[in-house]
Amino acid sequence: MANAMDDAVVSMEQVGGRTLRVATWRLDMPSDHLPILFFNGIGANIEAVAPLAAALPERGFIMFDMPGTGESPDPLIPYTPFTMSWTAAQLLAKYGLDEVDVMGVSWGGAMAQHFALQHPGRTRRLTLIATTPGMLMVPGNPAAFTKMADPRRYIDPEFMNEHFATLYGGVDKDGADHQKDSHIGRLKPPSPRGYMYQLLCMIGWSSLPALPFMTKQTLIMMGEDDQIVPLANGKILKAMIPNSRLQTFAGGGHLFLLTHADESVAAIREFLDEPESVREAVKEARRMAAA
Repeated sequence: MANAMDDAVVSMEQVGGRTLRVATWRLDMPSDHLPILFFNGIGANIEAVAPLAAALPERGFIMFDMPGTGESPDPLIPYTPFTMSWTAAQLLAKYGLDEVDVMGVSWGGAMAQHFALQHPGRTRRLTLIATTPGMLMVPGNPAAFTKMADPRRYIDPEFMNEHFATLYGGVDKDGADHQKDSHIGRLKPPSPRGYMYQLLCMIGWSSLPALPFMTKQTLIMMGEDDQIVPLANGKILKAMIPNSRLQTFAGGGHLFLLTHADESVAAIREFLDEPESVREAVKEARRMAAA
């Protein structure tokens, strides 16, 4: 997937008073599937998750660099999950997309939750990857957070290579070293302001009070060896979101989406392709069992 960006259409778009670098895949091609709106992790640029877009060739895909991340210009003022969800909805409208499947990883998983709650009419299904319900989360390994806060993880490959296991875990799987090196090569450092505003965006935010009202079918994916977002957070999401399922990845760290790429893509595809009638039947069976 080294050339995953080759098939992307990349442009700078004026959306909601902001300039954002946007990448789309296959939006102009006919498809039986809804496109995916993807929210990336903190400080991560489009290229970091481009292999996922390439691995789902039957679907359209749209994602953007957050302000001050990748090649999107620095934000002028701080933003909130509400304003960025509104901006994302404006972006979808600009591309003529009325409804999408929403997906997010880590920090972006929180954004995906907020988007689905704020814009239920634009959201069909929700996929949450290695994420939390926000401030009311089970914290990860302090050593991982210390390394994660160090800006050298974006600009110093040797630092990233040395501390990769501490940061992301799950590096003992066959082929993981190749995926690790490939991931490091795709990273671009965010600006200091861009990174700080992403951190500020989620200060005080939690989805927990609203999750019982989340009506979207939701797939929660968690790595069992995640040092940043422990598995317990996925179990909390599963308990709070009515129409949800939890899938875990043995030996998977925070980047199991890359180290366990084939398994992850298979799980996503199965969930998104599942007929609506199947989920409704399962839901009814559970309701009858609880009665």
